Amino acid sequence: MGILDNFERGLERAVNGAFAKTFRSGLQPVELTSALRKELDTKAAVVARDRVLAPNSFVLRMSTADYARMRSMGAALTDELIDFVQKHAASQHYAFAGGISIDLAEDPELSVGMLQVESENVKGDVAWTPVLDINGTHYPLTHSRTVVGRGADADITVDDTGISRRHVMITWDGHRAQVEDLGSTNGTKLNGEPLRKAILEPESVVTLGRTRIVFRVLPQAAPAARGRADDTTRRHDVGNFWSPS
Repeated sequence: MGILDNFERGLERAVNGAFAKTFRSGLQPVELTSALRKELDTKAAVVARDRVLAPNSFVLRMSTADYARMRSMGAALTDELIDFVQKHAASQHYAFAGGISIDLAEDPELSVGMLQVESENVKGDVAWTPVLDINGTHYPLTHSRTVVGRGADADITVDDTGISRRHVMITWDGHRAQVEDLGSTNGTKLNGEPLRKAILEPESVVTLGRTRIVFRVLPQAAPAARGRADDTTRRHDVGNFWSPS
């Protein structure tokens, strides 16, 4: 990083600090995405004629009050930030050295509304985790068969009167997922089309009653590489993991 870059970053911190002291409403999630986008664009480096390498490990430092508010949003916030980084990198044709990680960190020395971003390139292994996104909550598929329904005997219980007690079953064999309607009263749709049994592709939408279920496969860093990860940390990769074979 050159002297000019250091100067511009120092100026940006000073300006942000001045506004943070004037407008003490605290950080908003959109400010995190904006900061991540700028960090990606600033640190992206051409390493070959057709390869631009961007940082894949981020630490977002913020005041104690902002940290408490952001952490209260749980895994949904960091997952959305990961998704944003992936999409921005794809649109700019950036490549990563390994899985993406985002840490939220508390820094008592920062004023409310201020944000500091640290980033680096980190190599790491990837482990694939299938999840069901139901009303903004992620449910990892930890068993080969998972039943979703309104009844207490379902593996995942959803409060929706339009759903049968045991409505659908999701199976996962480690590589591929499948959804099957279990003879529900109101039926099930996959991407808007009625189904009895079908393969689930990533980002497929299963509709039962008034509930939308999005099937996702999150490429997370393998356990050995995760270090001190907790519920404020999420690590993903942007590789092309899905194969029709």
